[in-house]
Amino acid sequence: MTDADGELLTIGAFAARARLSAKALRLYDRLGLLAPACTDEASGYRYYRADQVERARLVAMLRQLDMPLARIAEVVETPDGFAAGDRLAAYWDDVETRFAAQRTLAAYLRARLSGRSSELYEKFEVRLVEVPEQVVITETRHALADELPVWIPASLGRLEQAAGECGGITGAPFVVYHSAVTMESDGPVESCVPVADEAAARAWADPQGQGVRLRAGVRAGVRVRIEPARRLAYTRITKAQVAHPQILAPYEAVEAWMRREGWDYDGHCREIYFADWDAAGADDPVCDVAFPVTRATS
Repeated sequence: MTDADGELLTIGAFAARARLSAKALRLYDRLGLLAPACTDEASGYRYYRADQVERARLVAMLRQLDMPLARIAEVVETPDGFAAGDRLAAYWDDVETRFAAQRTLAAYLRARLSGRSSELYEKFEVRLVEVPEQVVITETRHALADELPVWIPASLGRLEQAAGECGGITGAPFVVYHSAVTMESDGPVESCVPVADEAAARAWADPQGQGVRLRAGVRAGVRVRIEPARRLAYTRITKAQVAHPQILAPYEAVEAWMRREGWDYDGHCREIYFADWDAAGADDPVCDVAFPVTRATS
């Protein structure tokens, strides 16, 4: 059989040339990754062109990288070789980032399971600090752990920009976790920026007034509230330690210190971002992991 581009190969002949099985080729066809050049309507036999061999081999190798089907389609459908290579590089960067996080989590869990959690906590110095009452403008949403690296800087950026209408920023921005945030639990999470002028802040947040438009007219849980004076137990961490699951260790270190020193919880845990995130290096301190505390009652 031939078509306008030359001789067509049976699925068996094409599979042999591509060094793949006929079963794999049928799967690629079903997944929309490699369709036959034509299919005989009477017999149902599939026929391929010789110039489809390279694509068949490429799909097979990309599948060995556990690349999602949608990403494979993006790569093989990209006509520019350099652009296709960039797509592959971007995918693999994501894979290596995920593996690095999983490797860190495995080491963390191994230490916990083997009873060596205290070794993880010893490197964190826990201190107390008194924080005065603050007026804060806030934005709240439900978010899973893998959404936080995008949402937190975007949310704080919006609030910091709005702070100019509220008398200016008077303290370090912070994020409050009102409930657990994991890959299965979505908070809610509240980003907060302390501001100077309560009346101006309430006017900014007034849904009947000229308040900020966060995205397409949606206000996304914006409000103004008074954050009461707090006593915080905190430990300072670097930019590298902020990522999940590394950040679990400092949280648990502060909690272990609280139990040891006789302090109880007096509010929701939080992260206080006091440094320029973009300018900071991986080993630079950028964040305080903190719990509001009060003396434990016997």
